[in-house]
Amino acid sequence: MSKIIKADLCVIGGGSGGLSVAAGASQMGADTVLIEGGKMGGDCLNYGCVPSKALLAAAKKANGLQHADEFGVTGQPLVADYEKVMGHVSEIIAGIAPHDSVERFEQLGVRVIEGYASFSGPDRVTVDDVTIKARRFVIATGSRATAPPISGLETCGYMTNETLFENREKPEHLIIIGGGPIGMEMAQAHRRLGSRVTVLEAFKALAKDDPDLTSVALKALRAEGIDIREDVKIHSVDRTEEGAINVVVEEEGREEKLTGSHLLVAAGRKPNLEKLNLEAAGVEHSKSGIEVDERLRSSNRKIFAIGDVAGGFQFTHVAGYHAGIVIRNALFRLPAKVNYDGLPWVTYTDPEIANVGMTEKQAREQLGDKVQVLTFPYAENDRARAERKTEGFVKAIIGTNGKILGAGIVGMQAGELIQPWALAITGGLKVSSMASYIAPYPTLGEINKRAAGSFYTPKLFSSKTRWIVKLLSLFG
Repeated sequence: MSKIIKADLCVIGGGSGGLSVAAGASQMGADTVLIEGGKMGGDCLNYGCVPSKALLAAAKKANGLQHADEFGVTGQPLVADYEKVMGHVSEIIAGIAPHDSVERFEQLGVRVIEGYASFSGPDRVTVDDVTIKARRFVIATGSRATAPPISGLETCGYMTNETLFENREKPEHLIIIGGGPIGMEMAQAHRRLGSRVTVLEAFKALAKDDPDLTSVALKALRAEGIDIREDVKIHSVDRTEEGAINVVVEEEGREEKLTGSHLLVAAGRKPNLEKLNLEAAGVEHSKSGIEVDERLRSSNRKIFAIGDVAGGFQFTHVAGYHAGIVIRNALFRLPAKVNYDGLPWVTYTDPEIANVGMTEKQAREQLGDKVQVLTFPYAENDRARAERKTEGFVKAIIGTNGKILGAGIVGMQAGELIQPWALAITGGLKVSSMASYIAPYPTLGEINKRAAGSFYTPKLFSSKTRWIVKLLSLFG
């Protein structure tokens, strides 16, 4: 006999977005069921944001030691123990895991069912011999790494972000297929830890970001010794009897065989849909994910989809934002809609790349010559000079009447510096607000203020202003 559980809300997927919905709904009084077939915390905690940033932190420490003599500090030669570095990564995951655990969510009043959910009707799912009937469902099953169709790739063995952090052997030569954020972050981390690194990208590295920003970051990465190859074709991959990886590539019409010790594929992701049996629930979907409206409702209006599985932006903070939209819709029947105007995103290379709102290209496509671009370099900021991190700049996109349309930053702590611009766009503030606040000295935050202030420079130092000053001086 199948056991039947009735609930107000059933959340499928225990990643960042699903956990946020489940915790919020339960604490607000909704009878909530959470279903997770893999690890609690999902991709972000176990395979994505947390371990990658922990690895980058270790690599940053190594790089700091390598360049300590620039500050007059010297010591013993650098030794990067890869196994201990990965132990650090595991410790960070283990330290956060209790916050996302089954035990914690059960303490919050959530009924957690471990297993994979499959819809058996428009208002019910089954997990093994349990059926859950709910008033509303939230699908938050996330996405996973996918591999391009390269001859020999599936049989030779390779790592993805889901297996990379299990590796305890430092790659002698790491070959990475994919020059997006994951590929470039892991390339720099491993290079700083002593590996030789080659990145193979079929198009342009970091292609989704403003090329003015990415050119600075890519120059820095190449200067560290990372071999970044763009516009390459990968013909085949195979593994030798000794365990080495051979990759045959074509670049500018010439074929070349590259040999590495390890292979990482970071060339795209696909939504986790296969086990859900969405047809039984009347939920329309494609290879990109579940089709949702601005309220994140699927074609079955009682079923919502959030995060990566809903297509679009694949960021943990988007899943968290979606969670708030869904709670307002599913629990309070409020017609809350998504608005991505102030959505920031960051690539955590060094220097970092951060964006929010429109890029210059997008703004000019919509507004033409009504767009004004403001910039200010790190090299003219005293704090950046003190830290010897002078590469980079702020780029603000301004529309008519001083409206802030977007901003991009490349440089140290760009992910932190982008946040005032995100707040300004979300709050509908104009560039005058960014230019007139008082920034403490010396801080990197002054870069934002100086960039915004340049909006007024042509008028403040014009011949008309000089004429007015001279005129007023005649009156004493």
